[in-house]
Amino acid sequence: MTHRFPVKEIAAQSGLSTATVDRVLNGRAHVSPQTRARVAAALTELEGQEAQLAARGRRVFVDVVVEAPTRFSREIRLAAEAVLPQLGGAVLRPRFTFHERLTGDQTAAILDRIGGRGTQGVCLKARDLPQVRQAVARLAARGIPVVTLFTDLPGTERLAYVGLDNAMAGRTAAWLIGRMAGDRPGTILTTMSDRSFTGEEARFAAFSTEIARTSPQLEIRDASGGGGLNPETAKRFSEVAEGAGELAAVYSMGGGNRAIVAVLSQFGLKPRVYVAHDLDADNRALLTRGAISVVLDHDLRADLRQAFAHVLRHLRLWPEGQAMGASDIRIITPANLPDAG
Repeated sequence: MTHRFPVKEIAAQSGLSTATVDRVLNGRAHVSPQTRARVAAALTELEGQEAQLAARGRRVFVDVVVEAPTRFSREIRLAAEAVLPQLGGAVLRPRFTFHERLTGDQTAAILDRIGGRGTQGVCLKARDLPQVRQAVARLAARGIPVVTLFTDLPGTERLAYVGLDNAMAGRTAAWLIGRMAGDRPGTILTTMSDRSFTGEEARFAAFSTEIARTSPQLEIRDASGGGGLNPETAKRFSEVAEGAGELAAVYSMGGGNRAIVAVLSQFGLKPRVYVAHDLDADNRALLTRGAISVVLDHDLRADLRQAFAHVLRHLRLWPEGQAMGASDIRIITPANLPDAG
């Protein structure tokens, strides 16, 4: 396995011993596939953080654990690496653990493993499940701060939540659809990746309440549960789209929009308005060609900077008093689509 980094840096980044890393790098036997994958991931992470290796200051390792489709995890990694030079006061080194789908037990096992090997903080995007809550409590008992990303674990020992005001996002979507879809009756098809993501559930609850109040002529039919993954989302959406009648709108809270657009085409459905979340590569392409109308976005770089700042403040490496609040909602249409990058 070719690399240009000292073994001790790879060990620190991977959370493994130098002896284990040496066995992996030299292709020796009796090394699990998971360990080899972790070393390979550490090398990729080091490539994105190379400037940090030469920086002076206290080194702070923060584990970023995310359950999300790969397209979104990729955006999180890029945003995290982009803000590292802005932090100051410490040399922050994120370690990434990304999975598209996890059970509560799997997420808890990851968090327990991180707690056991040691970390200065955890940034977590996970479903609100009992096993996850218990694992967060165990991290807190070790003195490890947990910052929730984009979806919260309310009532737990987490240090802070970073991301959108999801209820406000849902109300914004309702306002846009109410005005763009017109006064004619029709159906709104909604999708969440999973109701256990409290961020999406908060969007849906606020959206539903506001639509009932301001646009009672529109009926909501929900097609949630595809995990934001294209095959599963297509299956769930197909089940609900059939017989939808006059389609006023689609409100996609959890992704999988390439699949949703394909299903709409299959059934010959064209919504008057289509609102999605997050300006990832898929949504950028769909917005450009007019397949979706509006993307509700937020600045991932600002979010990751704030999440890291919470950890650094907990460690007394970040100044007190700097404002930290929910992310601003950015309403993106084909007319104001920012350049990629």
